Amino acid sequence: MPCLHSKAPETMEPDVATPPGAASPATAWAERSFSGESVTEPPMVRGMGWFFSPLWSPPSKTRGGRFGDGLESDQVGAWLDDHSDFTREYFLRRTSVLSGAQSPLPRFPRSSSDHSDMLRAAHHRRSSSPLTDTHLNISSLMDRLKPFASNPDWVYPVSPDVLSGHSPCSPPSSRFSFSPLPHSPHPLCPTAANAAACGHGECCPWATELLRGGLGWVGSVAELCQGAVLHAGELLTAECCSLSLVKKDCGGRNTLEEVVAPTAPGGLSEVNLCGNAHLVLVKGIMGCVLATGSPVNLSDASEDSRFDFDDDESPQITTVLSVPIKNHSGEVVGVVVLMNKRNSCDGSVSGFTNMDEKVLSNHMDVLGMVLDNVQLYESSRQEAKRSQALIEMAQVLSKEHRSFEVLLSKMAATIMPFTHAQYCTIFIPSERSSVVEDQVSFSRVIHLECEELGSTCQIYRRQRDFRDVDPSHAVRTLVSTEILNISEISEESMKSVICCPVRNERSENVIAVCQLTNERSRDSDEVEAFNRYDERLLEDLAVYCGLALQYVQAEQITEERRASIEVTQEVLAYHITAAEQEIQALQEAAIPTVESLKLRDFHFSDFGLPDDLTSQATVRMFLDLNLVQDFNINYKSLCQWVLTVRRGYRNNVPYHNWNHALSTAQSMFAMLMATDQLQTIFSRLEVLALMIATLSHDLDHRGVSNSYIERSQQPLAQLYGHSSLENHHYNLCLFILNNTGSTILSGLSAEDHRAVLHMIKRAILATDLTVYMERRKEFFSLAKKSRVSWKSEKQRDLLRSMLMTASDLSAITKPWPEQKRIANLVTMEFFAQGDKEKREFKIKPIDIMNRENSTRLPSMQVEYIDDICYPLYKAVSRLFDACSPLLSGCKKNRQNWMDFAQTAKTEDCENSCCVTLETHTTTEEETQAEE
Repeated sequence: MPCLHSKAPETMEPDVATPPGAASPATAWAERSFSGESVTEPPMVRGMGWFFSPLWSPPSKTRGGRFGDGLESDQVGAWLDDHSDFTREYFLRRTSVLSGAQSPLPRFPRSSSDHSDMLRAAHHRRSSSPLTDTHLNISSLMDRLKPFASNPDWVYPVSPDVLSGHSPCSPPSSRFSFSPLPHSPHPLCPTAANAAACGHGECCPWATELLRGGLGWVGSVAELCQGAVLHAGELLTAECCSLSLVKKDCGGRNTLEEVVAPTAPGGLSEVNLCGNAHLVLVKGIMGCVLATGSPVNLSDASEDSRFDFDDDESPQITTVLSVPIKNHSGEVVGVVVLMNKRNSCDGSVSGFTNMDEKVLSNHMDVLGMVLDNVQLYESSRQEAKRSQALIEMAQVLSKEHRSFEVLLSKMAATIMPFTHAQYCTIFIPSERSSVVEDQVSFSRVIHLECEELGSTCQIYRRQRDFRDVDPSHAVRTLVSTEILNISEISEESMKSVICCPVRNERSENVIAVCQLTNERSRDSDEVEAFNRYDERLLEDLAVYCGLALQYVQAEQITEERRASIEVTQEVLAYHITAAEQEIQALQEAAIPTVESLKLRDFHFSDFGLPDDLTSQATVRMFLDLNLVQDFNINYKSLCQWVLTVRRGYRNNVPYHNWNHALSTAQSMFAMLMATDQLQTIFSRLEVLALMIATLSHDLDHRGVSNSYIERSQQPLAQLYGHSSLENHHYNLCLFILNNTGSTILSGLSAEDHRAVLHMIKRAILATDLTVYMERRKEFFSLAKKSRVSWKSEKQRDLLRSMLMTASDLSAITKPWPEQKRIANLVTMEFFAQGDKEKREFKIKPIDIMNRENSTRLPSMQVEYIDDICYPLYKAVSRLFDACSPLLSGCKKNRQNWMDFAQTAKTEDCENSCCVTLETHTTTEEETQAEE
């Protein structure tokens, strides 16, 4: 590209010899011209160096040459065939030149087949005078490159090439190198070949190579910058050159980072040209160029007052040329500096000329534009590799592992090939470790070592003693909680270390430290410093290590809680299980008959029955339903199960206790035995499920409602979310059924066992009045039909649910004395909950739980019957005539509560109390009156 060399035949001796083997037709012509030979027709250019040269003008004699002079005809033909667009555009342009047409500004071809812009650029050059501005006018080139140059975030120059086995998605990268000048007494003096190639019409090797190969040929940012600097240094015969690129620091400020260290253009090794003071001078010059965005050309650096110079040291830097590197937006993205221009004749130091400044500026302009694309390209390659590493670490994290050491080791081994680190160590501090540097201690250290074997690598996990691993850098990182990236250079070796803290995402505490040591060079075994790309990979590893540690900690907590639950269940099973003597007594007792216990009577009352008789009554119901015989239930297991269920109810709860469970089970038993119709509809398994569910439907009831449990945020609400009590009742029922010695379902097949448990759960959850209110409309619609087949499981499930509610509310159908006694028990329980709500939540309870409404109990009972109970028993009686005693009892108790309310109203009036009890007249009352 703009390989502009100064008009300096005076700086070159005519008799400079070309190294053997380096001659070409172009260089041969250049040699003859330098030696004074008369050359009438120089060869036609093969590249595009002439296109940028300010020394070329329309009167040049090169027009007289024939296209292809000095080239082989087959080469010309092959080139024209490969570049048909160029050939066509060339003749079109020549036509426009002859007609005096104007062409746009030159553009940089984006690909090897895009030559039209190059031709228009050539025409522009031929019709213009030599450049006078420091920078080329290449705005159109910038426009062409804008879609490819998005100015990404800073990417460090070294692009880690991951071993092929670990980065299948990464695009391939190839590199090109620049050969040093041949050895001579003055190695920086240009040869005739180089002079002709860059300054007198021949192609620029650096630009041609860059254009021909595209981004895939460029390699990394460091290689691109190194190639440009070395080429410019050779071209301008600088003794030393260096390049730094701009990056953002943590505060968002622009800083310079050295990419190409002070290097002699003739070789790739660093030179000892600069002492510490001179290095400070160079940094100062670069900082000035970065701040101003303008070139700095010093003929005598020691005399410039803008820069500090140590007089004690002999000045080794005399002349300095530094120019900014700008991207397509005109932003400074780097600074290049050339030091000590050497005279081609005697090797003495001379000053850089204005033309040298133009040459360097134009090179750096192209570098700045290409740099954007290369950075984007390199960034995409690195992101592809990083994405691959993230996917692999996520896959490792998603799998189960025996221990967290294995988990962390596998994740660390994932990124080691990407970073080319020799060692990876994860330090886990002890729980009691202090944040003071002298008091930090680590409980565990996971150490991995990577050995590269050609295109693959082998990673070993070493069992190292804590004392064999240097924890100093990890301690510093743990205390500072920030990334540490350092390189330690000694006389014998170099050590690079990067440490990253691993944080707990919730608490932000540092729970571990990840450390990478000794990044190996991609091209050799030499140790390099870790770059920003390595930092990002290590940060990713730190995030995944944090997740892994939290996952492992959660697993440990889960295992501990699981063990704690098992211990709690053992304790519960011990205390809930009846004593052996009690079980044996029930097993040996003579069970009374159904008639003597009046279990078939819908008016059955357990009031006054002793506990042992209630247990015998339960066993009798199972015996008369033939459940023991049909399901091969062990009689002792049945006795233990009944006694254990009885012990599962709390004695301090006024109403929802064992007596209520027995009453509910007896109501279900009475409905099942009252008519063969229900036992015909239900299978034997369904009958078993209904009897177990009725006895277990209120296990461990606390005397409060679901709303209170949710409002008080008790663990039950957090555990189940909805129907908290009913879900708890079922789970405790399941626990008792699985308790040793109480397994009354052990005789069932696996399929029947699953089916009966499902029906038990559905039946217990149906006792939640919210569920009843949601499903009763469908049941009432079925009850109005003349005939229902009950063959579908959905209809039978609905029927089971309604019968569960009918049994649960059967206290409202009992004789008046029993109904009044139970109502008082329910009122005690509800008022106790209302008192808690007042005390704990500072709210007014609902009417039925507000003790202040105790005088309204009769009217509230009437409302309860009208809204909840009466419609249900009416529908059940319509479907099954044998269950009509439930409806009759409900009606009688409604009337009793009405009379009770009227009596209370009369007494209140006599006592001059203006309390008016609302009388509810419903359609059902009118129907009763008509009947």
